[in-house]
Parts: sequence; C-alpha cells; structure tokens
Amino acid sequence: MNNIRPATEQDARAIRVLIRQARINPMALDWRRFLVVVGEQGQVIGCGQVKPHADGTRELASLAVVPDWQRQGIGTSIVMRLFAENPLPLYLTCRASLQTYYEKFGFQIVHPADMPPYFHRIWTIFNAFGRVLHFSEALRVMMKKA
Repeated sequence: MNNIRPATEQDARAIRVLIRQARINPMALDWRRFLVVVGEQGQVIGCGQVKPHADGTRELASLAVVPDWQRQGIGTSIVMRLFAENPLPLYLTCRASLQTYYEKFGFQIVHPADMPPYFHRIWTIFNAFGRVLHFSEALRVMMKKA
C-alpha cells in the first residue's frame, strides 16, 4: 500500500526530478506546499501542490506520477486530498490533451475574458509562443468552483 503525506525537505530533490521528467512547469517548487505519495521502498512515486499567486488565486499544480505507477489512482488520490485541504475555487493550467482528465474532478475551462491576471498572462504568453514555435498543444486554464 502506498502512503500519501505532506512532503518533507528530504523529498525536495525527488519532487524536482519528477516534475522535470513529467515536463511540466518547474517554477515555484516549494516542497512545503507538496503532498507526496511514497512507494513501499520509500521512493516518491507521485506529487502535487496548491500554489498561491500574488493576485490571491490558488493553483492546483505540479501533479505528476512516475510512469510505471500511472493509472493506479495515485493522481486521483493526490487531487482529492488537495481538495480536502484547500478551499475552492482552485485554478489549474494544463495541456489541452489533459482537459478531460481534469473535467472528471469538476474543473471547467475558463474563457480568456474571465481569467484572473496571472492566468491570463501565462495563457497569452504560452499560446503566442506556441503559434510561433509550432507547439503541438495549446494551454488550457481551468477552474473548480465551490
């Protein structure tokens, strides 16, 4: 059985490695905000955080699971625990291909005119670069309301 718990300082390196392997935003990886799932051998096999922003919004972020452990409910366990420990609304950014994954948790697309400043800025920059650099996917901004 896997253990989900708040991260410790000793988990910081494993979190950074997992985030880089998942090719998601490596910025603002403060281990104190993370939950981790630890395998039987004590290794970090999944992580996630709720990241606060200067505009007062909070973001479900850095959700990653080691590939060999995916599709076993680890990501769902992390999301549900973060929901239990954090009031709504929560925002997130994700690749378009992950939209349906987050919809099952009640997240809905936020239209650009309704995006808080932080998310609108990230969405605008990412998608502008994406058109120039021919990214294969657009960025989605989603929100789960109370």
